Amino acid sequence: MPIILPPITRRQFIKSSVASGGTAMMTSRAPAAADSERVELDQTRVALLADTHISADPNHFYPGTKWPGSPVKASEHEGVNMADCLAQTAKSVIALNPRPAHLIVNGDCALSNGKEAEYKEFFRLVEPIRAAGITVHVTIGNHDNRENLWKLFPFLKKEQMGVQAGVIELLHANLFLLDSGKKGILGDQQLDWLEKQLDERADKPALIFAHFNPYPNRGVRPIKGMRDGSSLLKLLALRKHAKAYLYGHTHEWQHDRRGHLHLINQPAVSYYFGKGHAHGWVDMKLTETTADLELYCINDKHKQHGDRRQISLKD
Repeated sequence: MPIILPPITRRQFIKSSVASGGTAMMTSRAPAAADSERVELDQTRVALLADTHISADPNHFYPGTKWPGSPVKASEHEGVNMADCLAQTAKSVIALNPRPAHLIVNGDCALSNGKEAEYKEFFRLVEPIRAAGITVHVTIGNHDNRENLWKLFPFLKKEQMGVQAGVIELLHANLFLLDSGKKGILGDQQLDWLEKQLDERADKPALIFAHFNPYPNRGVRPIKGMRDGSSLLKLLALRKHAKAYLYGHTHEWQHDRRGHLHLINQPAVSYYFGKGHAHGWVDMKLTETTADLELYCINDKHKQHGDRRQISLKD
């Protein structure tokens, strides 16, 4: 099953904030927890995040990524404070009315290689979301470490450890969360599991989530696709009710299509590969006929803020 962080009560939120020394954060965000019972949770609305890349240090400022042959000049890199980006995203999601009942972080919660201290800071930053009544789901990215995540989940049973894959069953669609691991490999066992689960749930449209891009990225930074991406795409192409594959990893907001299958590249929450690129999160609203996506940029003055995409859920 995927890693799930269930909602917490206001009392748990305050107790945790005080214990972690987050009194100032608690003061500014406590109203969101206090009114969680008064704000409706929309079971057809899902907040989509990817690549939060949280450091153990809440003041960590990352100057941007450089790589050999990069078309992005040194002067065009912009740094960001990772924790601030996620905190702003949390406030933005909580401010929605109605609020999404679910939030998915599609891989790379951590900045480096999934240190326990990074996850502790990540959990602290998503606590206001959970206190607002929203269930948080996490997929595994190449910067994540399953074992360190498991250590921080006292409620996770031994039989639930392993590859983190599962299904969120919603009114208008089923969401399949996959584990593409550190190297971008789903593996035959997980592909077989996905095939079986899709076939058992052919009565509803399916949206599939995993961290890695399924084929080489066509954006500003060249990134190879997952090793068995072609197998995944073939499996989805054979099933008309599989309507979209959503992924992170490349830190870009892109939309592609292959036949009936939409391919949605989620932007990074916390930083981007070139000056002026959008970073933020996506608000997804599900209806009987469509999945409507709206981009919320961290900088609400960005030219792509409010950009919309639509996925048809009907043939």
